[in-house]
Amino acid sequence: MALWFTLTCHAAALAYGLLGGIFLAFSDFVMRALGDTPGAGGIAAMQQINRAVYRAVFMMIFMGMVPVSLAIAIYAWITQGSEGWPFVVAGVVYVVFCFATTAAFNVPMNTALDRLPAAQAEGYWRDVYLPRWTAWNSLRTLACAGAAVAMVWGLATR
Repeated sequence: MALWFTLTCHAAALAYGLLGGIFLAFSDFVMRALGDTPGAGGIAAMQQINRAVYRAVFMMIFMGMVPVSLAIAIYAWITQGSEGWPFVVAGVVYVVFCFATTAAFNVPMNTALDRLPAAQAEGYWRDVYLPRWTAWNSLRTLACAGAAVAMVWGLATR
């Protein structure tokens, strides 16, 4: 393997792990804590989190991993054929099950929550947002973990 490819794959595995850790924290305890916050406090806090995330380092890594993942997958497929499957799997899993899930499910729910005044969002928050957002977020957690495992597997078997 080319040195640049090996280093890029190491960085990708680290990025997948970091992103998965953030998603895990939200699924494991942040959403539960926000849901247990009395009144509209949890709603208001999540609305602020959803606004702040666009200006965070997280977003650079999250968005940046889409072209990196695709480049790794395509390069591995072209140069390694069937032996490059772990790199292809890592890239596809991240793009489809993390990024696309975010775009299709989590972001629309964030937008809907943001449009509601915190004091009026209680029903949506309890009945829709908390259970569904957390379920989709848990899929993102697993996707990042799976992508990291596939990437490490690919690196370890070379």
